[in-house]
Amino acid sequence: MSKLVKPHGGGELKPLLLEGSALKTELERAKGLKQVKMSSREVGDVIMLGIGGFTPLTGFMTHADWQGVCDGYKMANGLFWPIPITLSTDSATADGLKDGDDIALVNGESGEIMATMTITEKYTIDKAHECMQVYKTTDMEHPGVKMVMDQGDVNLAGPIKVLSQGGFPEAYGDQFMTPAQTRAEFEKRGWNTVAAFQTRNPMHRSHEYLAKIAIETLDGVLIHSLLGKLKPGDIPADVRSKAIGTLIKNYFSDNTVIQAGYPLDMRYAGPREALLHALFRQNYGCSHQIVGRDHAGVGDYYGPFDAHHIFDEIPSGSLETAPLKIDWTFWCNKCDGMASMKTCPHEGSDRILLSGTKLRKALSEGEDVSEKFSRPEVLEILREYYGNLKDDEKVEVKLSGHSAK
Repeated sequence: MSKLVKPHGGGELKPLLLEGSALKTELERAKGLKQVKMSSREVGDVIMLGIGGFTPLTGFMTHADWQGVCDGYKMANGLFWPIPITLSTDSATADGLKDGDDIALVNGESGEIMATMTITEKYTIDKAHECMQVYKTTDMEHPGVKMVMDQGDVNLAGPIKVLSQGGFPEAYGDQFMTPAQTRAEFEKRGWNTVAAFQTRNPMHRSHEYLAKIAIETLDGVLIHSLLGKLKPGDIPADVRSKAIGTLIKNYFSDNTVIQAGYPLDMRYAGPREALLHALFRQNYGCSHQIVGRDHAGVGDYYGPFDAHHIFDEIPSGSLETAPLKIDWTFWCNKCDGMASMKTCPHEGSDRILLSGTKLRKALSEGEDVSEKFSRPEVLEILREYYGNLKDDEKVEVKLSGHSAK
């Protein structure tokens, strides 16, 4: 019997992806259905529903679910959930649909049919209310707020059947792992306690330090990279994967780390997204979620440790996956190594605070980067990436919020 944490909801994984003859039959049927185009964020959500990452959801949320999640972290059935998982469309498309209709959900960029859905409800929401509850702001400069405010005016709810993994297995090979696959790998290795390390950046020395803190007390670490869309200026997934793989090969002991990826876009929801990360990492089999400074944040919309505090504010028993909360980490010249606020007694002038934004800014501007900031093998890969960028591909990286400190 497995000793890993149970999937969210206390039961078994519930992947919604059809296979074999059922997949072939549903794909053929889908070609004759009315189509609803999905945003990149919605496509990522469909794929997560398909592979069981959003267990135990069976589809897109109702208005009652949306309201309950926004205002109290709970769906209408009482299930803990921190961020609405919704599907929207424009009013013109919605006018041609009614409850009970079967529709095909299509990737708005590629045109691929991703899923079918039976509509159980059409409804409108107060987008500004969702933004205030989830993102703590309605500022359109916030990339998550912009996603919500730009979405269609009508939401569609209902169960779905997933027909595609969106090309992720083909693009990322063995690195794209489903929850069933990570669980099987953990059990094969004899791991019972596993910490997930969330990253949308290549790992610098501070990230490496966080992972190694977890390895000291747990069986292993899942370095779990976001493979979906990021904001302009962030480093693409293939470059990140190569850099992380090099770091693991050179600086981690065997059988302590697995690198994998998941298909979501970043929402940049800070504390709420930290909860979502912990929830779906529970489905992946992780007993712990590493939560460092400004987890899933952007700019200065959230305090550096708001994502720590939110785990103490949600109802008891909401998640089996526990936060592994870690203070500011940095290189200390006097300690001559990585340290945190809890372990280093020295002054701020002795400390080099590390951040992915600082690293991207320095590399994008061709500046020298100290090996105290990032390992030389990692820097070599990143310098090659920035050196090959064309002028029209370059994005100015600005320091703001906690990354500027």
